[in-house]
Amino acid sequence: MQTNFSVEESVSNLWDKLDGWLESIILKLPNLAMAVLVMFLFYFLARGIRKVLKRTILRKISQVSIQEIIAKVVFVVIILIGFFIALGVLDLDKVLTSILAGAGVVGLAIGLALQGTLSNTFGGLILSFMPQLKINDFISADGVSGFVTEISLRNIILKKPDNNVVVIPNSKFIDGSFTNYSMNDRNRIFVNCGVGYESDLQMVEDLTVKIISDNFKQNDDENVEFFFTEFGDSSINFMVRFWTDCVNVKQEHAARHKAIKIIKKHFDDRDINIPFPIRTLDFGKNNLQIVKE
Repeated sequence: MQTNFSVEESVSNLWDKLDGWLESIILKLPNLAMAVLVMFLFYFLARGIRKVLKRTILRKISQVSIQEIIAKVVFVVIILIGFFIALGVLDLDKVLTSILAGAGVVGLAIGLALQGTLSNTFGGLILSFMPQLKINDFISADGVSGFVTEISLRNIILKKPDNNVVVIPNSKFIDGSFTNYSMNDRNRIFVNCGVGYESDLQMVEDLTVKIISDNFKQNDDENVEFFFTEFGDSSINFMVRFWTDCVNVKQEHAARHKAIKIIKKHFDDRDINIPFPIRTLDFGKNNLQIVKE
């Protein structure tokens, strides 16, 4: 049986299909407008709720990084709820099911391809809820020291004392160790020095402990500690350590700077010698002879 192809009939069928599509689009225009309106409403609702949370509940959380993470999660969740409602208004429930099914497969593929990025993301979540690390803390990590200015889902940003900015990936930061100078209000300062072999060591110890105690207040459970450490090449070396208010490296340098100045001043007043490095040359065993012409 042979069927003859008719151009007119084909064009007529095409126009009928286009008419059907146009009619469907026109009938769906109210739904489309309603879906767009729903998305706008949920967008502004998400922004409003995020602002309210930051001003009320999240202010009770001391860590700024946790505030930002919670605010972003709430914003995204509300936007997704609006998106699902918009799909329901458009009668695209089956499409929604297909999207969710496809999202699982795509998510698995993305997870395998972006293992490093996901590691940074989970590292950012861990850092955000870590009580040992907060915004504006002064830390030292990976050979870099600076103030924490931002903790994001990808990296941590440090502002160095020279005003340069260092970006450290979260995964690298989590795997390493770091020192937080801002966790405690008071820290111990170490100062090393040396005195001549002719010095009265007991007087040196008593004088050093007294002047440090007079210039740096020690709390009830704190004290100034003094230890002679070694017989050096040209001096008997000692170490003195004491407590002071210190939350960053600058304050540590300032305290050590002050201690060195007062030790030097009082040693000079008592004629206590802080010797230069000295090397003695013994020519006796070499039979050195001086010949005059």
